[in-house]
Amino acid sequence: MRPSRIVLAATTLCISATLAASLPAQTTQTLLATPSTVAWGYYSAHAKPALTVHSGDTVVMQTASTCGPPDRLEAEGVKPSEIPSWLGPLYAGVPQSDRGPGGHILTGPVAIAEAQPGDILEVRVLKISLDTDFACNGFGAGRGFLPDDFPYGRTKIIPLNRSAMTADFAPGITIPLHPFFGSMGIAPPESAGKWNSAPPWMHGGNMDNKELTAGSTIFYPVHAPGALFEAGDGHAGQGNGEVDITALETFLTGTFQFIVHKGAANPQGHEEARLLWPRAETPTAYISMGFSPDLKTATEMAVRNMITFLSEQNPDFPHLSRDDAYSLISVACDVDITQLVDTNDGVHVICPKDLFTGPRTPSHPDANSAH
Repeated sequence: MRPSRIVLAATTLCISATLAASLPAQTTQTLLATPSTVAWGYYSAHAKPALTVHSGDTVVMQTASTCGPPDRLEAEGVKPSEIPSWLGPLYAGVPQSDRGPGGHILTGPVAIAEAQPGDILEVRVLKISLDTDFACNGFGAGRGFLPDDFPYGRTKIIPLNRSAMTADFAPGITIPLHPFFGSMGIAPPESAGKWNSAPPWMHGGNMDNKELTAGSTIFYPVHAPGALFEAGDGHAGQGNGEVDITALETFLTGTFQFIVHKGAANPQGHEEARLLWPRAETPTAYISMGFSPDLKTATEMAVRNMITFLSEQNPDFPHLSRDDAYSLISVACDVDITQLVDTNDGVHVICPKDLFTGPRTPSHPDANSAH
């Protein structure tokens, strides 16, 4: 099934990824992880861009893991030859005063010149590459979903087989890999200040959503000039919940295309519910999200966001009534716990695209049509 698209005409915004996919990348640039190109532990509307590009451009972004510096990795049994050569200079070159309040080393931010508050930024995850033959998983005292059951710390180094795309967790236990970035986000509203990289929010960030692998698309409401996209917290795989607070943490390089969509009105000129929270699509599903310190509240948000999408925002098929949207979620969509360990719990609703077997919305022609 083809991806959906966002189609824009004058002040009209119709969310769909196919037309966007037809926009050629103007340029492709590479952003390596260096002391001057990372935001260590934060998202901020005031962060200095590491790179500025234009709508339609593609950026290849190298990212560090959360496994720690080279000396820690060596102490845990990783061979020095397996540790990226640029990791030591990264830790040595970023002063403590520039780190925090969170712990994720995020590459970026990438500013998209055309993006302004009120726009929507579409981020297409074109490719994800595993950069090392190991991952780490660890928990610490007072952290994770069961801190009283495990009041100590432990780190486990897990070999990766990049050719077979599997992880050798333990004798007789082999895990299939599905690499994705735990953290992909943009600047939060300016009033949020220097936002801790750990809790996901309306800027996306540390969503830890294992569905967002290569081929997925994320739509963000823009809060700051340039949008200021950052990525990191690479995962070779993860279980929903991420209960011990980490996944298969590893080093990834991602290829992202950025497309800016202006405005937020529907084809009839009536104001739609503006996109307030990130939403995503894969080749097979629509995904809504909710984030809150309270799991019930996060679940309510995710379900309500999917109701809004199905009844007001779906660009590919006629909109459902709110009653039918609520019912469809109940009978055919999955409400999953994304993660339980990042201050704001995450919940996402997955609505399969193959449920929609009727005619597509007439006002949304195929990707090659002008709109």
